[in-house]
Amino acid sequence: MSFKAYLKEYDRARTAKNVLAFYTVISDKNTDLFRSFMRYHRIVQGGKNVKKQFIEAGKIVGTHGLKGEMRVEVWCDSPQFLCKFKRLYFGKGSTELKVITARPHKNIVILLVDGVNTVEQADTMRGRIIYINRSDMKLDKNVFLIQDILGIDVRDIDTGKSYGKVTDVFKTGANDVYQITDEHKKDYLIPVIDDVVKEINIDGEYILIKPMKGIFDDED
Repeated sequence: MSFKAYLKEYDRARTAKNVLAFYTVISDKNTDLFRSFMRYHRIVQGGKNVKKQFIEAGKIVGTHGLKGEMRVEVWCDSPQFLCKFKRLYFGKGSTELKVITARPHKNIVILLVDGVNTVEQADTMRGRIIYINRSDMKLDKNVFLIQDILGIDVRDIDTGKSYGKVTDVFKTGANDVYQITDEHKKDYLIPVIDDVVKEINIDGEYILIKPMKGIFDDED
């Protein structure tokens, strides 16, 4: 049985409230894999990563025109993505902004919100961070927030071996690349392609991979 299969069996046992029996069965079958699973359970299932409800999406960097429009530096995937939202926020969600208009302009967004009607008012907003509410986002299947990927555990799909945690995400155009940092602070890069990344489980806080030859020093 693979590490991924153990994860599925554990989830079934947890749903059935019969986790103790599950531990007894797998500890009898494969001692090494049981130890690996238990390390996973302590480190990952302990819930160290807490999802933020309000996500940093950009920063107001200037004004546009005379009627209160603001120039927003975009921190999410694209200006078009930010323009989809009818509500934005200041103060990590403490102040709601009703969006009047939002349109992409090159690599920024030109934003007008309710209550900001003059260039003078807009200028007082310079430097403020714009947030979006996680509940307002509609992500396609297999599309994840970078902040949810950072810090989660990367494991071998067959053995359960931990290679480290995701510490950075790079956009290359063709596919993303995850930087993995192990317990010795050594970094590795893995391409986010189907042949390598087999499962991303944000709620479980793990990624299962089948490493390509040469990614890690101990690969044959």
